[in-house]
Amino acid sequence: MIQFSINKSYFLQALNATKRAISSKNAIPILSSLKIEVGSHSITLTGSNGQISIENTISANEADAGLLISSGGSILLEANFFINVISSLPEVSLDFEEIEQQQVLLKSGKSEITLKGKDVEQYPRLQEMTTSNPLVLETKLLKTLVAETAFAASTQESRPILTGVHLSLTDHKDFKAVATDSHRMSQRLLRLENATDNFDVVIPSRSLREFTAVFTDDIETVEVFFSSSQILFRSETISFYTRLLEGNYPDTDRLLVNQFETEVTFNTNNLRHSMERAHLISNATQNGTVKLEIVNQVVTAHVNSPEIGKVNEELDVEAISGSDLTISFNPTYLIDALKALRSETVTIRFISPVRPFTLTPGDDQENFIQLITPVRTN
Repeated sequence: MIQFSINKSYFLQALNATKRAISSKNAIPILSSLKIEVGSHSITLTGSNGQISIENTISANEADAGLLISSGGSILLEANFFINVISSLPEVSLDFEEIEQQQVLLKSGKSEITLKGKDVEQYPRLQEMTTSNPLVLETKLLKTLVAETAFAASTQESRPILTGVHLSLTDHKDFKAVATDSHRMSQRLLRLENATDNFDVVIPSRSLREFTAVFTDDIETVEVFFSSSQILFRSETISFYTRLLEGNYPDTDRLLVNQFETEVTFNTNNLRHSMERAHLISNATQNGTVKLEIVNQVVTAHVNSPEIGKVNEELDVEAISGSDLTISFNPTYLIDALKALRSETVTIRFISPVRPFTLTPGDDQENFIQLITPVRTN
């Protein structure tokens, strides 16, 4: 029969991180539960929605946790309800006690709350993974890679493979992360030292966004393990499992060419603010596009909405070369692309009004390239 006391805010932090794997609308009702396993020196919290599973371990050795375990055991509790109850408790610490089979008493200050739980045997077992020969990455780097690529993945389920980010390692050192929704693409290349076996996987972009929320910046490194159907990201306290997407990712390399007619370098923030202004008006038009004109070394953005009004803005440029050009595109794609850049300047290279254009950081310190497909207008 479980019995422990713990610091409420520390417990709540671990509960909220684990809850990110728990969906309120589950095809399997038992997955709306949180699994609590209490051992002699630690507590393990488990949440899952079938796609993502998170195991979060709180050690009695962690000073901030204030964890004192009197006796162990395991139980399932309805996740949302339990977490709301914990957050409402009045005092800094709480006592958790199983008073009879699958019934829990929570005490904090003068408050006592009894909750009914369920038998852990009803909970599906997590798929075992081989945890040898990990790929070790800096958490900050991995989160940056996700921020630079995941936004470009598709949100449409019609082509499931495009809802993921394609990660691959070749020659045990050349790492590539790429995402595309067929209208835009974002790709980051990286040279890894002391890398592991080659791999080629597609991870749901939604899973990667949850990963960035669960792994805080104080977690310095993360170990990555692969199996044929899932991937595991692991730190000292958190194990984050996600299923992989099945199928072959399209060959995005063929989209990148080295011949350009026109090249313009902008200040990243200035261009983004200009596009955000244009987007306010373009959002109200039928095709939602911005027309960019490059004539005699002058770059202007135009939007015309018969219902709302017009935008005509000359854009400041840092450098420009090549032919005159007129091209139309969805400004949302350009705004998203600029948000992913950390460089002060951005270089945009155009081939023609109907061919995709590319964005690269102006300082070109990183192997980072984005691509946006223009919109054909009359």
